Amino acid sequence: MTMLQNSPVPFDTVLVANRGEIAVRVMKTLRAMGIRSVAVYSDADADARHVREADVAVRLGPAPARESYLNIDRVVDAAVRTGAQAVHPGYGFLSENAAFAAALAEAGVVFLGPPARAIEVMGDKIAAKNAVADFGVPVVPGIARPELSDAELIEAATDIGYPVLVKPSAGGGGKGMRLVEEPGQLADALTSARREAASAFGDDTLFLERFVTRPRHIEVQILADRYGQVLHLGERECSLQRRHQKVIEEAPSPLLDAATRARIGTAACNTARSVDYVGAGTVEFIVSADRPDEFFFMEMNTRLQVEHPVTEMITGVDLVECQVRVAAGQKLAVAQEDIRLTGHAVEARVYAEDPSRDFLPTGGTVLALSEPTGAGVRVDSGLRAGAAVGSDYDPMLSKVIAYAPARAEAIAKLDRALADTLVLGVRTNTDFLRFLLADADVIAGRLDTGLLDRRAVDFRAAEVSDEQFVAAAVLRWLRDWPVGAADPWAVPNGWRLGAHAPTAIRLTSGDRTAHVFLTGTPAAAEVRLEDGESRSLAAELDGDTLTLALDGVRGRYRVAEHDGQLWVADSGGVAALREVAEADPRADTAEAGDAEIRSPMPGSVIALSADAGSVVAAGDPVVVVEAMKMEHTLRAPIAGTVELLVGSGAQVRVDEVLARIVPNEPPGGGETGAAEQQSSNTEPKDDRA
Repeated sequence: MTMLQNSPVPFDTVLVANRGEIAVRVMKTLRAMGIRSVAVYSDADADARHVREADVAVRLGPAPARESYLNIDRVVDAAVRTGAQAVHPGYGFLSENAAFAAALAEAGVVFLGPPARAIEVMGDKIAAKNAVADFGVPVVPGIARPELSDAELIEAATDIGYPVLVKPSAGGGGKGMRLVEEPGQLADALTSARREAASAFGDDTLFLERFVTRPRHIEVQILADRYGQVLHLGERECSLQRRHQKVIEEAPSPLLDAATRARIGTAACNTARSVDYVGAGTVEFIVSADRPDEFFFMEMNTRLQVEHPVTEMITGVDLVECQVRVAAGQKLAVAQEDIRLTGHAVEARVYAEDPSRDFLPTGGTVLALSEPTGAGVRVDSGLRAGAAVGSDYDPMLSKVIAYAPARAEAIAKLDRALADTLVLGVRTNTDFLRFLLADADVIAGRLDTGLLDRRAVDFRAAEVSDEQFVAAAVLRWLRDWPVGAADPWAVPNGWRLGAHAPTAIRLTSGDRTAHVFLTGTPAAAEVRLEDGESRSLAAELDGDTLTLALDGVRGRYRVAEHDGQLWVADSGGVAALREVAEADPRADTAEAGDAEIRSPMPGSVIALSADAGSVVAAGDPVVVVEAMKMEHTLRAPIAGTVELLVGSGAQVRVDEVLARIVPNEPPGGGETGAAEQQSSNTEPKDDRA
């Protein structure tokens, strides 16, 4: 759908001040419009996909965002040096920074976003609430004005009525928010909320709102031109959140009827008018699942949203193109009644995280990649094979979006698309996303912002299948086959003058460790999984595709090997396995394996809590790793002597061995004493989450 005058724009070069999937997505539209794109990057992103796909790329600085993507002077300088007439900020980083918009204006570069005043007002939740209330937009009952004291907030809470929500005026992401259900809890909640807000945002200003029971998060996409016309493009349901961070979004909301949709759309447009908004923006509302006709303003995001593709899918509108054309001074060429919402779209965010470890961020190198295609499927991705996924930035890797005429069909299509999303080398949350989509309340549209957190405790990672164990062992076995002529005794086919001697490969994944025994040649072999029956096997490896015929049944696997890990992907998902040495028969196998302390995520070692050679008890802290601005203390799994393999400040990979605990010799020595000591150890403590 064409929203604006379809005339040439005065920009031939646009700089994208962002990274990852949003940078790639913006460049796609720029390319379609015939506009040259400029990427910026940090040292960590020197070989990233957005850098490769841009026409020009400019280095900003080292990996830390404050020295690269958040450095206003360097970004503005990059725009000026490359001749960019405009800058698209994406989302995050500098996208809602009024000082950045002002610096670009001073340099004569157009900011593809709203005026600085709109950013400033909507960036202050108290000012925003007061501004929209003057335009008749319903706000949650509460008290919101600058410099409210604790005493004033406590007094106001009685009139507002409990439960109340304590909220910081600055920032977002749930930091500083406190739910208070009884008057006696409020004073302590205010103290801790001020402390957290001051630490996170440098501003401890608080306000109170009535807590809406069974809240749903619904937002409205708006678009405004420079001539005072404001339109809305329908709403998005964003209630599936984990700790206030959205995970799955859809459009339209399954909650709203046509009348409420019209009312909430009008309120969103009035919110934009309250600050003379220009460009694309999103107005967020809270709606009670118990009273779907009642909605309240939460905040306005003065930028493109992560979930904007679902709106594009049901309207046929390219919002990035609209941002460019509005910034070029073009008028909206349609009226509100011309906008039609057709069908249903659902989006899932693919994160580099491990749901089975309380969603710890992960990382690594993308060894092989498969992303879904097909009618009604869209993928916005910053991934490519060979890319390094580190811990310097947000762990979102891509977004998978599905569109269909009806909601149930769109959900089913998204599930299939996620099954086809294979990232080898980096653990992702795709299994959890599919688990969530299969939930009965999600399917029925019975959503609220606490649903995901309630369901997350029931998630269990899929066990590695027998076939995946076999595929990993075959991959490892094939690596040992020599190329060309070789000593027949070096060929791992198991041939001997007497009985065959199978190649034994011991693999572990999760809680399971097992041997796989292989005899014969890749074209004709026998394979047996520990305690299982022998099966005939034929194997063929072509690049990263392994084809196995087990008892005549052919199956295909995507496989990769890196840093001691074997990655296997099939219709059951992606499995990561590791070859392990044979256990010492003199020691308890489980305890011996647990003596290694591995990093649960890529990051940096910020502290060593134990010295090399020191004696620790099970549960004592040994190493502290920082990733994604979170600290994770790794503890000794058994009692013993510390062997350190890293130093403070070291950059470490996921699953890298950081330390070993050498079991203490039992009093008097001997095998019996060792076994007795190990059996008396307490269960390992783990506060890495």
